[in-house]
Amino acid sequence: MSAPATAEEIRDVNRRYHDGAAADYDAKWGIDWGGVGAEQVLGKVRKALGGAPPAFGRALEVGAGTGYFSLHLLQAGVVREAVCTDISPGMVATLRANAETLGLDVEAAVADAEALPFADASFDVVLGHAVLHHLPDLDRAFAELRRVLRPGGTVLFAGEPSRHGDRLAAYPKRAAARVAPLWRRALRATPAPSGHADGGAENHRLEAVVDVHAFTPDELAGYARRAGFHDVRVTGEELLANWFGWTNRGLEATAVPESVPYAWKLYAYHGYLALQKVDARLLEGRLPAAIFYNLMLSARTPRS
Repeated sequence: MSAPATAEEIRDVNRRYHDGAAADYDAKWGIDWGGVGAEQVLGKVRKALGGAPPAFGRALEVGAGTGYFSLHLLQAGVVREAVCTDISPGMVATLRANAETLGLDVEAAVADAEALPFADASFDVVLGHAVLHHLPDLDRAFAELRRVLRPGGTVLFAGEPSRHGDRLAAYPKRAAARVAPLWRRALRATPAPSGHADGGAENHRLEAVVDVHAFTPDELAGYARRAGFHDVRVTGEELLANWFGWTNRGLEATAVPESVPYAWKLYAYHGYLALQKVDARLLEGRLPAAIFYNLMLSARTPRS
């Protein structure tokens, strides 16, 4: 499928893809709603801010998906009140169901991050995870983020693909594709039909065109600075864990999930968590942010 040519086409493709992916999204990405998931989210927030987060009042999450960030931050008391938006009605419906299961009160609405339906200066923090790279007009989006933030408010994003890190990740992806038949044979896993993990064949085709940006640290910081944000901070996250994770994800995507042995799933899960710790303790903060797979951004609005 060819890449969408206009901003409206990009929005439409993202809406359709994420609607189709919503029902199985948490399972596909191994989203955990317990202690491990909470520590993942809090760890990303600490890294993005450069320290322990304060207690925020009213929070807005754009591109909230199934609620991974906001619901964990609510449970941890990092935010007192959460408003969640996504361009996909399917994702918003899944988010509401997750919030109900967890017993959390969340306001959720379908909305475009480039045209937010909220009053000026109505939030203390605006945040997101793996969303900016889907937005066609980032200067417009950052102007909206600043508009709805109160003076001294915080913007915080994690999980944004870096240009160089994304290129490096292509190597384990290609390696996984080459060895997948041998891997399935060794584990006696059943080959999966194309698109099984993406909500069907149509969604599998759409997945190739929903990502429209990969950033250098300077480029990502530039969007915030042009919108008038201060104290802009961009850092990198995940290198070894990313290579390990993409290799395993590439292998597993070629098999029917139920046919993959539980022992393999435990190895992949705990190996990824262990390498995250290696990245955090030995590599992050020492190596250039540009080589990591994920970039994180934080910034503040002027206080007056």
